[in-house]
Amino acid sequence: MFQTLTQNLTNIFNKLRGHGALTEEHIDNAMRDLRVALLEADVSLNVAKEFINSVKDRAKGQEVIKSVTPGQMVVKIFHDELIKILSSEEEAQKLDLKASPPVNFMMIGLQGSGKTTSSAKLALRLKNQGKKCLLVSLDTYRPAAQEQLKILADNIGVDSIPIVSTEDPITITKRAIKEAKLGGYDIVIYDTAGRLHIDQTMIDELHELKSLIKPTEILFVADSMTGQDAVLVAQNFNDALFITGIILTRIDGDARGGAALSIKYVTGKPIKFLGVGEKTDALEEFHPERIASRILDMGDIVSFVENAAANISQEEAELALKKMKSGQFGLDEYLSQLRSISKMGGIAKIMGMMPGMGGMMGKIDPNKMDGKVISHQEAIILSMTIKERKNPDLLNASRRKRIAAGSGRNVQEVNKLMKQFLQIRDMMKKMGRMDQKSLMRSGLGKLFG
Repeated sequence: MFQTLTQNLTNIFNKLRGHGALTEEHIDNAMRDLRVALLEADVSLNVAKEFINSVKDRAKGQEVIKSVTPGQMVVKIFHDELIKILSSEEEAQKLDLKASPPVNFMMIGLQGSGKTTSSAKLALRLKNQGKKCLLVSLDTYRPAAQEQLKILADNIGVDSIPIVSTEDPITITKRAIKEAKLGGYDIVIYDTAGRLHIDQTMIDELHELKSLIKPTEILFVADSMTGQDAVLVAQNFNDALFITGIILTRIDGDARGGAALSIKYVTGKPIKFLGVGEKTDALEEFHPERIASRILDMGDIVSFVENAAANISQEEAELALKKMKSGQFGLDEYLSQLRSISKMGGIAKIMGMMPGMGGMMGKIDPNKMDGKVISHQEAIILSMTIKERKNPDLLNASRRKRIAAGSGRNVQEVNKLMKQFLQIRDMMKKMGRMDQKSLMRSGLGKLFG
């Protein structure tokens, strides 16, 4: 997410930081480059123009001239303006759950935007908060759309309205309203039908559904990969139905990310969630400050810590630290670390949260960061005997050949894994022998300072 924009901004701001004092010419050149960077990231022209003008006015003001580090001050101004354009009122940013139950949410958007999957992701999130949810599919047009939502609901352990193939969306809605009251549900999520493009028939149907459902939230679901098209569609839906929030899907596949800036600016409605993967738990709350920090390659340590806390138990972390200090880091421990990385969304996601890593992302082969690599390494380790995992030095050529055959990988991959493991084990041994002062001198102090 925002990879292209982050890399371009990093290069621009590095030039600014290189100047002890900034002239108007420096700022004008930087703003010209910033405008190009925003447009390349698929930010709409009007948004880019107004945003740059705002940054430019502040960058030429007294706060930069009087600053000890003018280059850094321009970055801060950009950061502040970015937060301003992405932010909404605190109450609007969160889902409105204050209404008397059942609270109704209506999901709208074009066909293929990810409404059905997002409905299930949202239901799972609310279920984990202790809410009793009901999923309702109103998509009687797309083949197997209702069955898709039922399967997703069953997978996450959430109720869905029974399918009656002869019913139209209005009839299903009326049945769902009765079922929600009788079943004592806290939340009902209505997954409406989409079209390949907006037409009046669809809008009329959505208006009728809205009057029946009386939704607390109307959430527009947009595929961020569609770029400026998503912005235009969002504007049309907002004009017709007055949306209350936005869910941006496939953010993990969009290296540009400009749609996020543009949709929020054009509609004036908050982005509430980001779809960051295909799994039903891959839905993140949208935090403007954190996203602004990621865009400017300042990292997102808060999200990293939250992610780690949600996926790695304290006992696991303490055991790993104990084994590291005692020098007992074997392939079982290595496998445990791989699984932790996988739980947290993979290496690419973790790196995206680390400060200063944005510039490196373009230089790293994405295939080496693929989740498949972790699953392949897991298969290789699980093909070893317990004795081999505890004592990796036993792995001679014949054993490696057997392991490769057993895991369905090749010997080169086994050798690569072992090289990686040995490098990490050596590093762990060195860290285990260091006292706190040595660790600080080695650079970890700067990392965590």
